[in-house]
Amino acid sequence: MAEIRALIDRLERDRTLHKEEFIELLTRYTAEDFAYIREKARKTAQSIFGDKIYTRGLIEFSNYCRNDCYYCGIRRSNGEVDRYRLSKEDILKCCDIGYELGFRTYVLQGGEDGAFNDDIMTDLIVSIKEKHPDCAITLSAGELSYESYKRYFEAGADRYLLRHETANADHYAKLHPERLTLEARKKCLYDLKDIGYQVGTGFMVGSPYQTPENLAEDLLFIKEFQPEMIGIGPFLPHHQTPFADQEKGSYELTLLLIAILRLLIPNANIPSTTALGTINPRGREEGILSGANVVMPNLSPVDVRKNYELYDNKICTGDEAAECRMCLQGRMESIGYRLVNERGDFQPLI
Repeated sequence: MAEIRALIDRLERDRTLHKEEFIELLTRYTAEDFAYIREKARKTAQSIFGDKIYTRGLIEFSNYCRNDCYYCGIRRSNGEVDRYRLSKEDILKCCDIGYELGFRTYVLQGGEDGAFNDDIMTDLIVSIKEKHPDCAITLSAGELSYESYKRYFEAGADRYLLRHETANADHYAKLHPERLTLEARKKCLYDLKDIGYQVGTGFMVGSPYQTPENLAEDLLFIKEFQPEMIGIGPFLPHHQTPFADQEKGSYELTLLLIAILRLLIPNANIPSTTALGTINPRGREEGILSGANVVMPNLSPVDVRKNYELYDNKICTGDEAAECRMCLQGRMESIGYRLVNERGDFQPLI
């Protein structure tokens, strides 16, 4: 429809829309509109990043978690998970392997595990930086205190990923136990920004009870917050959670939202996620073709990867790190892009 094209053009020009306009775009677009916005998003990404795709080496250091989020396969109440914690030596070895493969950013991701206290985390960060001073460290370890975040930053952590999951408090309450609140999650995000991290946030597409209004609120929150990184992916159920029987999120809608986010914050680092590759064999390629510019191959030891299962049927759990990287390199080259051995820091627009 002509009016949807006009909304897309205005989003590209003004880098925002009103809530009702986002809802209209999300609910009334045609196949032609879908192709149109993806092309615009792709060209916007290429104007900033060229044909470069940044790689982040993912190290899933613990699948213990104190939280009981209803959508998550490693939630506290799931008694069937084979729990593990990587040792400092394990993690440093993953970093060494990653460095040889060309990774210059490590993403340390884990559940909210009290065993990894501030002393252990700061020692780990310092040790990685001593061995690989030219590399960035991204943390993804959930909601912590301002003091903890500050200690990690001062130890050398550069970035922090913390998805807000949904910007609507009522919806948030339907996805999480009572003790977890959107207010607390947002406070953490603003704490991280105040400290000086490059901050990433994001949401699940098609999570239970989500409405187009919720998604519009997510987009407006992201516009207001101005994160340096934005991670989204389709909701995928896990068979040992309360949402086991819920429908998967929409693959197409996820691609549409990646394109919208690229036009919303043109210079953000936006990954084409493993969840996209899980829901569709060409998902990661299509994410890049919708404006994403980051991929995150797994550096975790193969013997623990299957135990870090946030959702069912996660891909790449049996591949060695080199296989993951070479596979992704071939996939990116097949669509005209190249993996680069760079940190890929956020760059303000000139």
